Order: sequence, then C-alpha cells, then structure tokens
Amino acid sequence: MARGLFIVVSAPSGTGKSTICQKLLQACPEIKFSVSYTSRPPRPNEGDGKDYHFISRDEFQARIDQGEFVEWVENYGNLYGSSKKTMESFLHKGQDLLLDIEPRGAKKIKQNFKGGVYVFCASPVP
Repeated sequence: MARGLFIVVSAPSGTGKSTICQKLLQACPEIKFSVSYTSRPPRPNEGDGKDYHFISRDEFQARIDQGEFVEWVENYGNLYGSSKKTMESFLHKGQDLLLDIEPRGAKKIKQNFKGGVYVFCASPVP
C-alpha cells in the first residue's frame, strides 16, 4: 500500500487557514483532517473530536512528556498540538492527511517528518 501524503496549511491565527482547509476538504473529501488537541475550553459552537480534542492542561503536559505530539505550541496561555500516532496511522494506511497548523508547529513537523506539502498563507494587505 502506498504511503499517504500530508499537507500542512500554515498561517498566523486569523488569516483564514481554517477556511482554506474547509474548502479543500469539501473539494477533496478523500483527504482526512487531523484534529488537533488543545488545553483550552471549547467555544460555544465547537465539538470535541470535531474542532479539537479538548483535554486538561495536565493531561496535555503528560502527553508532551510521553512524546505523543509531532508538534505542539503554546498560544495565549493555551496548548495546541498534533498527535504523532494519528498522523502516522493515517499515512501508513495510505490516506492523505490535512493539518491546519500555525507556523511554529509547521516548522516542527518539517524537522521531524520527511516529505509533505507545506502551504503558508499570508494575510491580505489592506
């Protein structure tokens, strides 16, 4: 079985990367989405396992200590990260995977995983 391809869409918060990812997933439904983990509480319209995997800060730290994240960062006092096990599982099954990650996380993935497609989105100039 062929190894899957991973696509990292990266941009600073608020530049539209989530919208780009949603449009790509609509156009290419065979691509799977990597749901990130976060230590922050869910917002009113967010669902666990859909938008993020919501876990406590202590649990997040334990997972960092166990090397479970391919990348993780702290933003505005909250932790965000992508599961190494999830990423490897999809890719080994031959499934393509889309990751929506801020630039520091994308850099960590690039340092640890060979291949992939990296898309950086710049915010529009007013």
